[in-house]
Amino acid sequence: MSVLGTSGCALSGGREHRHDGLVCDGDEHLVRAAAPFLQAGLEAGEAAVIATTPRAAGALRDAVGSHPLLHVVDRAGAYQGRTPTAITSLRRLTDRYTGDGVPRVRVVGEVDFGATERHWLEWQRYESVVNEALAGRPLWGLCVFDARRLPAPLLDAALATHPALLEPGGAPADNPRFVDPADYLRDLPVPEEPLEATPPRLTALDVREFVGLRHALATELAGTRAHPDAVEDLLLAADEMVSNAVRHGAPPVSLRLWTAEDRIVCTIGDGGPGWDNAFAGYGPAHGDDLSRGGMGLWLARQLCDHVDISGGPGGDGVRVRLTVRLR
Repeated sequence: MSVLGTSGCALSGGREHRHDGLVCDGDEHLVRAAAPFLQAGLEAGEAAVIATTPRAAGALRDAVGSHPLLHVVDRAGAYQGRTPTAITSLRRLTDRYTGDGVPRVRVVGEVDFGATERHWLEWQRYESVVNEALAGRPLWGLCVFDARRLPAPLLDAALATHPALLEPGGAPADNPRFVDPADYLRDLPVPEEPLEATPPRLTALDVREFVGLRHALATELAGTRAHPDAVEDLLLAADEMVSNAVRHGAPPVSLRLWTAEDRIVCTIGDGGPGWDNAFAGYGPAHGDDLSRGGMGLWLARQLCDHVDISGGPGGDGVRVRLTVRLR
C-alpha cells in the first residue's frame, strides 16, 4: 500500500458512456457537425445539453431550434473549477435528466483549459480520465476544441483522449490516434515545482500521527497572506494524505511545506512499494457508498488546484504534491 491508500476511482464495467471529440475551425464547422448530433438525440427522445462558450451555444441553439429537451447551461457551472468536481457535475446532470425518463443525455461541451501549461495539464488528465470515470453512465459527450485559438499541445491532447471524432454531418469516426487512458495518464509529465529547490518552511521526516503536525502546519500558514479558506483546504488535504500514508503506507512518512506569494505547496511521501493506479482520486474508491471510506485522494483533488503523484510500481515509495493557489 502507499500514501494513496485505497483512494482509486471506482469504475463501472459498463460502456454506455461515449466520449467523442470535435476539432473545429469556426462556427460553420461546429454547426455542421454538432447540430446533427444534437438533433439525432432529440429525435430519439434523448436530452441534449450545450455547455460551451456563449457564442458557440448561440450558434448551436439557432441551428437546432427550440425543443423542450434542449438545454443550454453555463459552461463554468458544468466544468466547475477543479476536474473531480466537473466529473461529479456531469454524473449529477446525467442522473437528473435520466431520472425524468429520458434514455440518454447528449452533451456538447467546451472546457476552459486556463491560461498556463500548468492549468492545461489538469484538463488534459480530465479528458482522458472521463473515458473511464463516466463509464456506465447513459451519457454521450462531444468535446469541442477550437483550432483557431487553442495551442498545439491541447489539440494533440484532443486527438489522444477521444476514441472517436465527429465528422461534418454528425457521424462519429474511429480515431486512430486515441491512446489508452491508463497509458496516456502515466505518460503525462509531473511538472517541476521551483519551490522544491528551496529550503522548506516546514519539514517533518518521520510522521506517526497528525495532531501535532496539523498544529505546526496551521501555525506556519497563519504567518502567510493566505485566505483562511485556502489554509483550511490545504490542512484538510494534507490530513487526508498523511492519514493514508500512516495507515496504509510504509515508514518513513514525510511532509514538507513551502509557501510563496501566489501558492502553497505541500508534499507527503512514504516508503511503500509504489503505486500504479492512473485513475486514483477522480471518484470515491467505493463509488456512491461513501460509508466505506476511500475518499482521501478524491477530497484532495477537489480541495487543491493541483495534485501531482510520483513513484511508480517497484519504486522507492510514493510522493503526493498538493498545490493551493492563492487568489
